[in-house]
Amino acid sequence: MSKVQVQVGNVTLGGSRPFLMAGPCVVEDEGLMLHTAEELVRIGQRLSLPIIFKSSFMKDNRSDLAFDHGPGLEEGLTILRKVKERTGLPILTDVHYPEQVKAAAAVADVLQIPAYLCMQSHLVVTAARTGRVVNLKHGQFLAPENMAKPVKKVEDAGNRRIVVTERGFTFGYNDLVVDPRAFQHFRALSYPVVFDIGHSVRRYGIPSSDPRGGLREFMPVLARAAVGAGVDGLFIETHPDPARAHCDAASQYPLDKLEAFLAPLLEIDAVVRRHWGE
Repeated sequence: MSKVQVQVGNVTLGGSRPFLMAGPCVVEDEGLMLHTAEELVRIGQRLSLPIIFKSSFMKDNRSDLAFDHGPGLEEGLTILRKVKERTGLPILTDVHYPEQVKAAAAVADVLQIPAYLCMQSHLVVTAARTGRVVNLKHGQFLAPENMAKPVKKVEDAGNRRIVVTERGFTFGYNDLVVDPRAFQHFRALSYPVVFDIGHSVRRYGIPSSDPRGGLREFMPVLARAAVGAGVDGLFIETHPDPARAHCDAASQYPLDKLEAFLAPLLEIDAVVRRHWGE
């Protein structure tokens, strides 16, 4: 439904079909990653849903140094490369520093700029200059219309392969709120718009391993609202055993329940595209 379509492998972002970005929050052991990716392939086939596999080789915004920060650049990218070779899924991963970009771009099809870093010019421009798709996560501190600023930085670097992802606004202390008006602001930028379901229910100041660290019960209603507002794609972190996940355990969605979660959203998407698609 976006004006600009972005091609990632055989996945069209902003085309006539919705798409999904999904996978464990952070790269874990190779077996778990391959199992998750292979199940995502099967889900995508059953639902006719194009999928990009998402996982981070590094999480540099953990609230405690004792928490798992991921395997790091070399090991993490090695595992993500194996996922790509085994399943054929395009890969999305975060980059936190300009020095990581070249190596990440050699494996990943989509370079994601974390929400906290969306205004870091050097990082954004370095990612843009690789020619890879750049997924700009909406900073929790920015009014939605101000996402035009990092988008323009990518454009000025000569790259128009852009995705804009909503993940909630800071609302008081340790809480986020999703304002549906943001989706209209983002759609006005003309690029594919994605809704990050899981990060929008995170509770700040509470460890992600604590059941109170994510309000998973609100994920269905927020997802329905976003699809009803006309987003092009969905972003959801998923894990075979969320309680044991190394990161964002309270907000990752159980892999074995993911298909049932997505199916009604695709029905809503079909209605929205039929009546309000552009």
